[in-house]
Amino acid sequence: MRTLAVGLALGLLRGVASAQTPDAMLSNLTQPQDYVLKRISSFDQTGGNADMRPIAPGETLTLADQAGPGIISHIWITIASPEPFHLKKLVLRMYWDDESTPSVEAPIGDFFGLGLGDYFLYESYPLAVGADRALNSFFPMPFQRKARITVTNEGQARVGAFYFNIDCRVYQKPLAAGTLYFHAQYRQASPAKGWTSDWKTNGEAAVNGRKNLQGEDNYVWMEATGRGHFAGVTMSVLQNQDFWWGEGDDMFFIDGESTPSIVGTGSEDYFLGAWDFGQHAFSYGLFGAPVKGDERAGSRSSVYRFHLDSPIPFTKSLRATIEHGHGNHRSDNFFSVAYWYQTEPHAAFPPLPAVDLRVPRLHPVGGPGSDTK
Repeated sequence: MRTLAVGLALGLLRGVASAQTPDAMLSNLTQPQDYVLKRISSFDQTGGNADMRPIAPGETLTLADQAGPGIISHIWITIASPEPFHLKKLVLRMYWDDESTPSVEAPIGDFFGLGLGDYFLYESYPLAVGADRALNSFFPMPFQRKARITVTNEGQARVGAFYFNIDCRVYQKPLAAGTLYFHAQYRQASPAKGWTSDWKTNGEAAVNGRKNLQGEDNYVWMEATGRGHFAGVTMSVLQNQDFWWGEGDDMFFIDGESTPSIVGTGSEDYFLGAWDFGQHAFSYGLFGAPVKGDERAGSRSSVYRFHLDSPIPFTKSLRATIEHGHGNHRSDNFFSVAYWYQTEPHAAFPPLPAVDLRVPRLHPVGGPGSDTK
């Protein structure tokens, strides 16, 4: 009989938020466990103190190659690299059960919510960045036969020290039938292409009168086919234009819908803030804006929303999107990672943009505050 330990790890997979609460985790300590905990790490296997791995330019480092059945419960990583934007140039990939294409593919910083290539601190339930430069994931990642995790250095400089600890629960019996697999997909629009640069303010009539019922030209967080549920998204924005970047509505198209059945009221509303996120950055368990820029060209913002309370189910497909400005009138830079669970096989991911294109930079797109030279 499966114990509460497995229920805790699989609670998110079933959309049971209560299984992830501190109270549930503490009460679980009174129950016997039916797994063996494995620690996969960069420790010095000679017994010395060189507990790290270097990664040369162009090299791929295998972090884990673990036989199943099992559930990865926690990943911790810290990096020492002299290269600017190394968070955008190191690519994290995860493969389940000998699949040929990864279920997770993202620049390592973006995966941990650091989408603009620099470090900042925040805390959420599934992801956190602690002082100093400590990257943590608590997403449960189940696999039946094998888990393989790699990091590829697509930069020009050698990573002098890459440290990692991966905690994995290994079971004697197969995981429950129908257990869903963890997925994470990187997307970017640098820039998103607004339908006009001939505007002065977000609220002018020509902008506000634009209709967008079918999500035409929305920024896409992810597209999936199969059965599963959407768990959340981290997103970073580098503004090319002045004023508030977040006039866009979130739209979710479930099982082939042409008109979204889930539609929001504005970007800050989707990320569970309000009124342009007010005057302060914030970071909570399920939502946050840990980086909040001013409303001008060149400003930087990073936000997240996790649907652990009610993951968004799909039985055939899901397309998760958000407008970039009302009706997609703005042309800012967006970088995101969407997180979800689903059956395998998964649909092909879009090709990862070339490394130089992933580095955030301003673009002369026209409109308020933009240098068009």
